[in-house]
Amino acid sequence: MSWEAGADLLVVGTGVAGMTAALRARELGLRVLVVSKDTVSAGNTGWAQGGIAVVRPDERDPEDSLEQHVQDTLAAGAGLCSRTAVREVLAGGAAAIERLRAAGARFDVGADGALARTREGGHSAFRVIHAGGDATGAEVQRALAEAVRDGGIPVLERHCVVELLRGEDGAVAGALALDPADRPGVLHAPAVLLAAGGLGQLYAATTNPEVSTADGVALALRAGATVADLEFVQFHPTVLYTPGGPRGRRPLITEAVRGEGAVLVDVHGRRVMAGEHPLEDLAPRDVVSAAITRRAAETGAEHVFLDATGIGATFADRFPTVHAACRAAGIDPVRDPIPVASAAHYSCGGVMSDVDGRTAVTGLYAAGEVACTGLHGANRLASNSLLEGLVVGARAAEAAAKDLGCGRLTRRGVGEVVPPALAVVDRELLQTTMSRHAGIGRCEEGLAEATRVLDGAAVVRPLRTRRAVEDASLLLVARALLAAARQRAESRGCHRRTDFPDTDDLRWRRSTVFRLDASGWLIHTTAGITRSAA
Repeated sequence: MSWEAGADLLVVGTGVAGMTAALRARELGLRVLVVSKDTVSAGNTGWAQGGIAVVRPDERDPEDSLEQHVQDTLAAGAGLCSRTAVREVLAGGAAAIERLRAAGARFDVGADGALARTREGGHSAFRVIHAGGDATGAEVQRALAEAVRDGGIPVLERHCVVELLRGEDGAVAGALALDPADRPGVLHAPAVLLAAGGLGQLYAATTNPEVSTADGVALALRAGATVADLEFVQFHPTVLYTPGGPRGRRPLITEAVRGEGAVLVDVHGRRVMAGEHPLEDLAPRDVVSAAITRRAAETGAEHVFLDATGIGATFADRFPTVHAACRAAGIDPVRDPIPVASAAHYSCGGVMSDVDGRTAVTGLYAAGEVACTGLHGANRLASNSLLEGLVVGARAAEAAAKDLGCGRLTRRGVGEVVPPALAVVDRELLQTTMSRHAGIGRCEEGLAEATRVLDGAAVVRPLRTRRAVEDASLLLVARALLAAARQRAESRGCHRRTDFPDTDDLRWRRSTVFRLDASGWLIHTTAGITRSAA
């Protein structure tokens, strides 16, 4: 190996979960090393617009409560949430926000000096706090990055983790990584936290940045962990549509715009959400995305419109990020309806872990979008994701410190380390195939065709570059997602099967769980985890 480094806790990823974990671990006296595939600010957190959903006892709507937030989350999750996980994560929200503010995060305030709150789809009250109007993620990322830097926590930027390393007993021992010059090195650590974000780059159009290539899920699978609910990919209802169709990372039109009164209309000016759901334009995202896709198909268009003209001249002040993106595309949202379409946005499933981040592999923890804690179920409630990263990131650091302190985790030798050779597929082919067959509307014929295409195009390559590592991750997770989507023969949450349009609680009110066997084949491990009733 060309180089090596070591720590008590290795944090993979620099989003809200990873940075929160790094800060909390340092407070607990651990030696922490953070590794980022790109720069500190390149992940999903900085792109989050809407805000953080939290019920703060001293500043809340009179009719709102923690229990109401729990119920809204369970309803959005369509029967697959863990009631225990939901309650524990949401109950930790208020304290997490105070820690974040103490770290320097600045949120928007109202005329009375209290934190300003808005409402988003699926929420029954105004409980979403925000920063910079529609730049909450950027402010959270800024505050956490500065706190990490000021705290002297080392961050290896532009280092790509290739594989997790394990000792003879199967416990985590560190990771193999590539530096910016693609030179391999070893990161020694008895505890590794995966906080590497999502898998939006599986699709041709996404709100995710280019770094969101499913690396965390792939690393965990190859290390022996289980994954759950990968079929539940949330498509954001409203990204900015431009001529030629959406492709690559698309500017997001935050759900808070609808929370402030904007409505969806089709190309003929007819309301899209009228009669679709009691909450109409503030319905859960799976409902809105499906309605948009259906109406666009009915009208022969590739998009619908978001009419925010009723917000008026305050639009630019309330939503500066959205306003700038629209103006760059030649649209004045104060006067013109905004053309919008749906795009891959958030993975509700991921590496199976508890609310303390522990996985089935000793020494391996997961937090944030890469994890499946049971909070989101079949469909994430808007603005619960940043909250989960704050709460579970801190809890995972505390769990690692406890496991290290009691001797459950010890340093292990790794022997000779050789970069693996794994199957990859041309990225454009993979993204086109997944968008065509594993998007909002799915069926067995299409999912089977996608599986055949990817299997037929796969070639084995040594993982000597970041591009090769990403392509291997995308292929493995695409295969797992397709297997899970074929397994779930029903429609639930953001998983919509055109050949099985109904929800089947008798057979499918449970998670789909997969792992890799000793030969590297994906296997459906059990009947899954039965979730609490909503």
